[in-house]
Amino acid sequence: MAETRRPRDPDPMISPKIRDMLGRRDATSLADTIAILQNSLSGQPPPAGEEVQLDQALGRYLAADLAAPEQLPNHPRSVMDGYAVRAADTFGASAQLPTYLQISGEVRMGQLPVGAPGVGECFRISTGGLLPQGCDAVVMLEHTISGGDGLLEVVKPVAPGGNIIAPGDDVQRDEILFKAGSRLRPCDLGLLAGLGFARIPVYQRPVVGIISTGDEIVTPEQTPPPGKIRDINTATIAGLVAAQGAIPRPLGIVGDREEEFRQLLEEALASCRLVIFSGGSSVGVGDLGERVLNKITAPGIMVHGVTIKPGKPVIIARHGTIPVFGLPGHPVSAAAAYALFVRPTLELLAGAGRPAWQPRPVGRAILQRNLNSAAGRTDLVPVALSRSSDPREGEADPGEANGELLARPVLGKSSALSTLVRAEAWIMIAAHLQGLGAGSSVDIYRFD
Repeated sequence: MAETRRPRDPDPMISPKIRDMLGRRDATSLADTIAILQNSLSGQPPPAGEEVQLDQALGRYLAADLAAPEQLPNHPRSVMDGYAVRAADTFGASAQLPTYLQISGEVRMGQLPVGAPGVGECFRISTGGLLPQGCDAVVMLEHTISGGDGLLEVVKPVAPGGNIIAPGDDVQRDEILFKAGSRLRPCDLGLLAGLGFARIPVYQRPVVGIISTGDEIVTPEQTPPPGKIRDINTATIAGLVAAQGAIPRPLGIVGDREEEFRQLLEEALASCRLVIFSGGSSVGVGDLGERVLNKITAPGIMVHGVTIKPGKPVIIARHGTIPVFGLPGHPVSAAAAYALFVRPTLELLAGAGRPAWQPRPVGRAILQRNLNSAAGRTDLVPVALSRSSDPREGEADPGEANGELLARPVLGKSSALSTLVRAEAWIMIAAHLQGLGAGSSVDIYRFD
């Protein structure tokens, strides 16, 4: 076996390790690993920019600030079906003593109002209709009673500005809508469409090389013989990458042969912005990750082994500006390591202004059973979510039901991907705890 070697000039952010008598290295804490990763990538160059059509911009990160070229709306509009009025004409109106107005016109949708109502008059108007000159409010249809000969009874007054949206109420001209580094959501695209944006400046999507390792791995279309398993991780990791808006590039399966793995890894480093391999990260005779990375990357490995479960054997390395992640072969372990370390790194490389280096909870829930944990280790536990008063079949969605959000642990081996299929989120047990009790209020984190 060729002798492994470290780069001559190691990166100052590489985690110092202490080896035990068997040559094994202590694992790095989760907090230290995130700090090492964040600091190591702090000098990354920004991604290149490009312009795309509006309908291709969903999920992309803006490469420039976007300012409103005009105000929105440009003209005052009604936000209710009803009658355009002078608000003063309705003052004092009540069901017992209504105010009477003459209906003298109608605002047609998509057209400028023809004429204007005089004092004591009103125009019919629909939601979205342009407000006629002289009017400063809209009386809701529900607060009126139609009489004969075009007479309208108003049974509730309206204040000036009532039930209308004034010019610039939504967006002011030259207002900064989105800062560079913002990720565009569906509602963001709607606002940009409303302001006439047809092409959007965004950062180019990073290409992510994906390699599966192991003599036991075969492609999904094959029937695995005894001792073999189908490649789960490529599909899972490629899906996670694509869900972030990046471009997955599966490079295939490589067996436990150093030269083949080295060639494929070098190909990935030459053509991709980030590289992920799964398997080959544990401390074992057949695992290639550490010794190959030591030979071909500089500054090299920053972290090998993190005090988390699942996902402990993860490798984090860098070759120039290209991050390299060796994820555990077990699917749940790989997904956990991806969520903690690859996700924020890929956000940075995609152009995020503020990558989520620290896991961000999306809510809180009540834990439904006791969970044990080893002190000094951060545990990630998949959970299924429900409500304490879930609706019956055919009623409203559980997420909209009343009651507390409940988290039920979905327990299983780290090799069993079905635990994640049956779960909807993670919870985390901090390293200083030895478990959590049923009834505890816990943060929940998304993993998809």
